[in-house]
Amino acid sequence: MTIPSAGSSPYPSEDSSLTLFAVDALPVALAVNNTRASIPNLIITNSGSQRFDIYGGPFTKNDQLTASPFADSFLYIPNITLSLANQVFASLNGAGAAERRSEVLEERESLEYGLGYVDKRYRAWLQDMDRRHGVERRAALNQTLGYVTTDSCPGVGDDTLHAPLPYFSYPDFIASNPPAGVADDAPIDLVFVDFIESQLLVILNGAQKNKVYTSADVSLYTPVLASEALGIYAEAAWN
Repeated sequence: MTIPSAGSSPYPSEDSSLTLFAVDALPVALAVNNTRASIPNLIITNSGSQRFDIYGGPFTKNDQLTASPFADSFLYIPNITLSLANQVFASLNGAGAAERRSEVLEERESLEYGLGYVDKRYRAWLQDMDRRHGVERRAALNQTLGYVTTDSCPGVGDDTLHAPLPYFSYPDFIASNPPAGVADDAPIDLVFVDFIESQLLVILNGAQKNKVYTSADVSLYTPVLASEALGIYAEAAWN
């Protein structure tokens, strides 16, 4: 079984690496040796953290770091009601937070590009390739899926003709499933990847007026890093 990377399969779905990471892997990995593991939580991270397909067969350290290479920490704010946590997550992906979301992600993507990650441009190319061909034309071609390139030179640019790979849009931020059996007004831990702290605090303070949250309310949730989560999950679920 192959679990495709972000954009290669619909999200959410069991075939999506984003679902695997946020819904399956993070709740398991972040609970290891964690004194707060028994407290219900909602875990929020960015979809751009997942970089490559996960193929069937042995899952190695190299696979782990290729699929999820970023050593981000996870922070948390305690005693946030479930309904408020859900609202914060929705706002991170919502139109009302578009400007702040764009700013924090563009800063992140600029850093990643400097480190040699060209994921944003690559996915834009995949999306354009899929848009230009579409489902009907792809089916009519009856060809093996692959890359389709175009350039300014005359003739066909590819030695071997392919039908373009499908591309599925996905949100900037993804989350674990909300804790089951927990009332909307019940307190939970709001867990989130570290580099969105300032953005999340702005949204949290805009969503309620009972308290002004600051960095003083934020603590490290676990020493487990984002790049370690898939490996910990693989040891627990795939052995």
